[in-house]
Amino acid sequence: MTDRALPHVLVIGGGFGGLWCTRALAAAPVRVTLVDRTNHHLFQPLLYQVAMAGLSSPDIAAPLRHILRRQRNVTVRMDVAREIDVARRRVRLDGGTLEYDYLVLASGARHAYFGHDEWARHAPGLKTLDDALHIRRHMLEAFEAAERAADPREQAEWLDFVIIGGGPTGVELAGTLAEIARHALPREFRHSDPRRSKIHLVEAGPRVLASMPDVLSERARRQLERLGVSVHLGKAVTAIDARGVDLGEERIDARTVIWAAGVAASPLGAQLGAECDRAGRVRVAPDLSLPAHPDAFVVGDLAAVTQDGKPVPGVAPAAKQMGAHAAAMIRARLAGRPSRPFRYRDYGNLATIGRMAAVVDLGRIRFSGAPAWFFWLWAHVFFLIGFRNRLVVMAEWIWSYFTYQRHARIIIGCRDETVGCPSSGEVDGRRTNRQA
Repeated sequence: MTDRALPHVLVIGGGFGGLWCTRALAAAPVRVTLVDRTNHHLFQPLLYQVAMAGLSSPDIAAPLRHILRRQRNVTVRMDVAREIDVARRRVRLDGGTLEYDYLVLASGARHAYFGHDEWARHAPGLKTLDDALHIRRHMLEAFEAAERAADPREQAEWLDFVIIGGGPTGVELAGTLAEIARHALPREFRHSDPRRSKIHLVEAGPRVLASMPDVLSERARRQLERLGVSVHLGKAVTAIDARGVDLGEERIDARTVIWAAGVAASPLGAQLGAECDRAGRVRVAPDLSLPAHPDAFVVGDLAAVTQDGKPVPGVAPAAKQMGAHAAAMIRARLAGRPSRPFRYRDYGNLATIGRMAAVVDLGRIRFSGAPAWFFWLWAHVFFLIGFRNRLVVMAEWIWSYFTYQRHARIIIGCRDETVGCPSSGEVDGRRTNRQA
């Protein structure tokens, strides 16, 4: 059988779900096309480290072609999916149309501003490398603007930061930003004192890290406050502008606001003709296929999956397991075997707050503080793709631990305040591709 005669599996999205599905099909009698709008796989759990100048872009990203270079049944295509026709089994891309025998949609999620998309201009979110570089540039420029400001009130506004959302991303951003202001920058400015910065973490719910047990959530809050972060619980954002945020009647003046409060599923999910939940996630069959189209699968953040009465969380381990399961179901169909329901295996939940401060929930085992921080370091280095990435990240963290310094504090790219303004030319000293 020639390659063209083999069943064609089209995978949309090179994140955790799409990549793990593609790799799991390495020995299957199929030809695979992996389509992504970028040329790289991104290790999103460490994206905040790029935003906070701790790591460079290539430290947490690797070219998809390089990752899959030894898998002969895969073609990687950098393109953007625009329209999906599940009845005709075809996907329209910017660069043409592809037909498929099996589809795996793993296009992920995007920022959600709960009906206030106008907030995006003043409160960028963190999903891509472009987002991280934009936030890093804005954060570093805020300290530079404070150094130039002659008016004490203006200087204070530049030194105040608001992070909206008390989930893992918001907590990690707040803790890291507090460390930068307190330890990395104070000796480098002459007319402003970064230690006077105020970092505000705003959460509409009653506690931070709501997915964790109450005891770990409370420990995380206390660790944040020890770092100097002001934690605002039970406070919903009612307005955001260029000078700060409103929490009902309360006003926080700040020139830098970061959004980490919510996500919505990729709009491609709405084209599948299946039922979606309020966040746009597709309600799939137990085996992750579409109820009316068993040849199409949805995995990762785009899939609405419930297990034991609880939704499967939108985290990297879940996306990896879904991708591998979809690949197994494709192999089962090719062999004439029955499908089986997806079952998520929860290996734990962890978040870092700052230097020697983290929380870990492994089910029956829960701990925090320095032991949790070292466990968090080990876990994230272990799951990075590529030996070079692991080595570089470990070296950077060791250097930062002993020196408190962050080597990636370089302001590059355009100064347009539009959210997502891509940096051009060199990024972190290396060439990058603009995201579509």
